[in-house]
Amino acid sequence: MQNLRLPAPDELDALVAVATEVARACGLLVTQERPAHVEVAGTKTSPVDIVTEMDRRSEDLARRLLTDLRPDDGIVGEEGADRPGNSGITWLVDPIDGTVNYLYDNGEFAVSVAAVLGDAHVDGGFWPVAGAVFNPSNGELFTAQRGGGAFLERGGSRVALSASPAVDLAGSLVGTGFAYDAGVRARQGVAVARLLPLVRDIRRHGAASLDLCAVAAGRLDAYYEAGLNPWDHAAAWIVVEEAGLVVRGPGGGPPVRELTLAGRPDILDALEAIVSA
Repeated sequence: MQNLRLPAPDELDALVAVATEVARACGLLVTQERPAHVEVAGTKTSPVDIVTEMDRRSEDLARRLLTDLRPDDGIVGEEGADRPGNSGITWLVDPIDGTVNYLYDNGEFAVSVAAVLGDAHVDGGFWPVAGAVFNPSNGELFTAQRGGGAFLERGGSRVALSASPAVDLAGSLVGTGFAYDAGVRARQGVAVARLLPLVRDIRRHGAASLDLCAVAAGRLDAYYEAGLNPWDHAAAWIVVEEAGLVVRGPGGGPPVRELTLAGRPDILDALEAIVSA
């Protein structure tokens, strides 16, 4: 983004190290201390948009760790952690991305931690510079920093991520997700119905950060979703871009709540035209 100063390489190294430490710690918390029966602790935008006590505990841990490690930085979390900073860096934290999957003991959930520049409270007003997405169910950790590449760590190995081979939209495996508002879901259902005959297939896993990282890892060719919040995609955004692909919003602008797309630019132009029609 214009007028935002990219931190020096050594500071970026430090930021991605912090993101990794926090994501791993929170991931271990929500798996090792997961109750035998996870209960819904509250709802947000609708009766099916849930939060669990483990979401809150994970965010509390992230806030404590970030306060200790980076006391001058701001923090914005999904469950209400909001602390202003004076360093120019703000941390966006999703303590459990894929809470419904977590509720049902489905392993498609993650902890997402990103360091961003700009205003994290403004839709499209920030730019991630370092991030980590950790799936504690299978031990996969995705990390990236500006200019430093994107990586996947699992089972003691660390591999660099790079763009998948060229494929047109008709041959693309496309990921998406759905909002919790019934009216929005109805419109998304219409968009999926338009798209399905025009692509290889569609996947819906239930955690935006993991879907975006799947694009970076070549497990999906493209991804789109409406209604994402900044903490949903901030860390994975930089993973995708450092893998050599694109994350954007409508008309080539930054990703926003209206629409987030990820993949190769030529696929995204065609994809946007279909799902936005």
